Amino acid sequence: MEALLRASETIKSFRETRLSALRGPTEFFDYNRVSRPDNLNTATHRISYNTRYFSGNYMLIVALLALYAVITNTLLIFAVLFLVGGFAAINRFAPDPIQLGEHVITQKSLYSGLFIIGIPLLWFSSPFSTFFWLVGASAVLILGHACMMEPGIESEYTSVEDSV
Repeated sequence: MEALLRASETIKSFRETRLSALRGPTEFFDYNRVSRPDNLNTATHRISYNTRYFSGNYMLIVALLALYAVITNTLLIFAVLFLVGGFAAINRFAPDPIQLGEHVITQKSLYSGLFIIGIPLLWFSSPFSTFFWLVGASAVLILGHACMMEPGIESEYTSVEDSV
């Protein structure tokens, strides 16, 4: 019960801190502010400002890309569910050794069987390529958007606010 309360408090604080930083779609997709940066210094300044300003939107993009990557990789879903379900089933139904005829099946041998089947299955589901696809796609989308969007007029006053 206490863990449930902590989880609800964590979700509430996450919603208050991160999701409050979400900018509206009209501001995020404002095509009037899209322009090619003049030089690397301008691009770096834009990326620095926009990654802070649109951090909630960028986090939502990463979450949606991660959801897409997991949903489209059905073997990865199956492998993870197989391993998690196997651990849960072994802990729940076989805490003590089981006697089958002359053979005694221990929890250790069940875990060994689960690993012998589950780890190659997880390896064939290519979690590393899914992870690196997620990193690459997120980087291209976020850095491309942050670089091409001109900061709003409020960006000129951020240094003034910090010094006051």
